[in-house]
Amino acid sequence: MKVKLEKKSQRGFFFFMVTTILAAFGIARNRHINSTVIFRQILFTGFEALPIISFIALGIGGLIILQGYTLLSNFGQGVWIHVILVTVVVKELSSIITALVVVARSGTAISTELGNMVVNREIDLLRSFGVSPISYLVLSRLIGVIIAMMALTLYFNIVAVLGGWFFSNIFNRIEFRAFINDFLGVLKFSDVFMSLIKPVVFGFLIAIIASFQGMSVVKASTEVPQRTIKAVVQSLFLIIVLDILITWAFWSIA
Repeated sequence: MKVKLEKKSQRGFFFFMVTTILAAFGIARNRHINSTVIFRQILFTGFEALPIISFIALGIGGLIILQGYTLLSNFGQGVWIHVILVTVVVKELSSIITALVVVARSGTAISTELGNMVVNREIDLLRSFGVSPISYLVLSRLIGVIIAMMALTLYFNIVAVLGGWFFSNIFNRIEFRAFINDFLGVLKFSDVFMSLIKPVVFGFLIAIIASFQGMSVVKASTEVPQRTIKAVVQSLFLIIVLDILITWAFWSIA
């Protein structure tokens, strides 16, 4: 019985995702997409997450420099710290840590909000007015989360690099221009492309899973926290899996 329910849920999620993607293809003609919902989602997911992202990025950039210089300077290979900074921060940590923060903040918020709307029959009210819940509630939030994820990831990289330069002055007095030139010297187009692909994929994943779990609430308010927990667990699992697959794909091409 449990296996049947899980298969039914998987089919439901696949149908939900396909419906959302099809609605996205007709975004130019879709009058149910609300710019206010998109803007508020960007504000909550992106702007309000800047303090925690700044703190984490600054700390990680500093720690990489501190650990890197301690290990590599003994071998006369301090220049490799920029390679580590690109490999660890730009290609991996910036996108995955930002995704974890977004899951904790926005993923839970989306799932809880939509779940409460189902319980309060607000979803049915939208349908009675001829408004598509997928376009108005789901697609609008999905667009906002993806835009915010890309902006936060870019911001994470900038702050981490600046933090790396700041902490590098503890060991050697390095001009900002020289530090950036060395960093840009090891930064490849594939690194930038990977740092753009991952936030798009992760943002889509977080928004679609949280929306599906929220709208899967039937009628009891006690289902809302249960669905929210499922949204978080599924998002974290798939983010790790997709991060490995994307990294492996780029590694294979390179």
